[in-house]
Amino acid sequence: MSRLSPGDRAPDFDLPSTAGGNTRLSDFAGKKVVLYFYPKDMTSGCTAESCAFQASLPDFEAENTVILGISKDSVASHHKFREKEGLTFHLLSDEDSDACEKYGVWKEKSMYGRTNMGIERTTFVIDENGRVAKVFPKVKVDGHADEVLEAVREA
Repeated sequence: MSRLSPGDRAPDFDLPSTAGGNTRLSDFAGKKVVLYFYPKDMTSGCTAESCAFQASLPDFEAENTVILGISKDSVASHHKFREKEGLTFHLLSDEDSDACEKYGVWKEKSMYGRTNMGIERTTFVIDENGRVAKVFPKVKVDGHADEVLEAVREA
């Protein structure tokens, strides 16, 4: 599936979460949601991205916005990652790539001359009505949380 575009209805999902049980996008109706897909817990880029969102969390909360991170890692891995980095927002486990495919971020990637399937680091800002307000494809981590906060304020 191709990546979603602004104005598209954001697909609901039902994924195991560090909140305990499962989390659905529809649980946050009436709030803005920053949904960021990242490749792997405990890696340098993903740690920097997650910690930047954590550092800006009060600013996002002031904008009636929740942050949700999604990767294919297990909930157990997510719990270790949250504990190690002091993350307080929820991480969701998409081990079967269901949400990754719905959002169009499960891509063929190439590294060191080898191709494999993986998550393309992508962030979606979803408005209070469940529509995609902004898409950040192929995210570069430096300054990203600030860009996303600005988009949330404009959404």
